Amino acid sequence: MSLTPSSSVACDGDLAQLVGLRHKHFILTLQAGAKFETHRGILQHDDLIGKPWGTQVFSHIGAPFFLLQPSLADLITELPRTTQILYPKDIGFILVTLGIGPGQTVMEAGTGSGSMTTALAFAVGPEGRVISYEVKPEVQNLARKNLTRFGLDSRVDFKLRDIHEGFDEIDADAFFLDVPNPYDYTSQVRAALKPGGFLCCLLPTFNQVEKTLQALRQTRFAFVEVCELLLRYYKPEPARIRPTDRMVAHTGFLIFARRIELSEDPRGRELTEEAGMDNIEEKI
Repeated sequence: MSLTPSSSVACDGDLAQLVGLRHKHFILTLQAGAKFETHRGILQHDDLIGKPWGTQVFSHIGAPFFLLQPSLADLITELPRTTQILYPKDIGFILVTLGIGPGQTVMEAGTGSGSMTTALAFAVGPEGRVISYEVKPEVQNLARKNLTRFGLDSRVDFKLRDIHEGFDEIDADAFFLDVPNPYDYTSQVRAALKPGGFLCCLLPTFNQVEKTLQALRQTRFAFVEVCELLLRYYKPEPARIRPTDRMVAHTGFLIFARRIELSEDPRGRELTEEAGMDNIEEKI
């Protein structure tokens, strides 16, 4: 199965998206001989395989659909879940800010339903590795099923453990820490990251952010940034462009930081202060 097939036509084993009236959409894996049943009629997979992407197709009762390749955002948004997922607006910014790319080793704690795991596995490519820790077996099982459906499970090592015990890995390029109390685990994360490695946390409240900032100072993280992303769509009508009635507002605060190695050389003091690491004990 291919998440992003390079062919211009739909092939057996591809993930496909059917988009119908009022933007009702369905994601399915094309399989020769199978059929897709919906309240808008039945479509035979054999009638879809071989069709160019973007083609309009019809169910047995004449309901129209467009046959499209689902985007990564489509897959994440429609992910079967038992936990809150990350939104594409946050995921994209996290990937770019952490510099996630092919061949890297990236760690995650708090697998959840696997939305961020999916994005990380997609970004690191077949030569990279994602190591994802989760404490709840039923949650981890669902994430594993989601990654398997997308053909990305071979890029992920799923580990079932309370992260208070620490991590097996060292020298990770980046770490996404998605737990309610990241301030309790910054020392464990530091030990798992390579020097200069990236850390990101996602938190919903100011109180959690405050405690995490204090912990980051204590455990020698610097270049700390806190932000949130607000996404507003506009109606794409040339004669009446205006904001849509809804927007994706606060989904959480993003905290970014990097592991640094402090120097005793007095010439580095000014840079240390700019990085936010001066007089650590006094500020905590």
